[in-house]
Amino acid sequence: MAQVFFHCSNAEEIWVDGRGIAVGNLAEAHQQAAIVVRSLLMTAGTEDWREWVLHANDDLGEEIFAVPFVSLLGKLH
Repeated sequence: MAQVFFHCSNAEEIWVDGRGIAVGNLAEAHQQAAIVVRSLLMTAGTEDWREWVLHANDDLGEEIFAVPFVSLLGKLH
């Protein structure tokens, strides 16, 4: 098990995940990252999520991978 932290940022803001989540492997970390991004995309509001990126970090603060929110938005019509 490893602790992974999902920080989110755009050019103007950084949201720091102070709790993290325990995951069993990298695939599970990717799945949890997608859940976090989708939950933020589904929130009501006027936030333009296209410039946001989720940064998955290990418990030492090293980035494991990044997920641009736009990768889960799909194509604009």
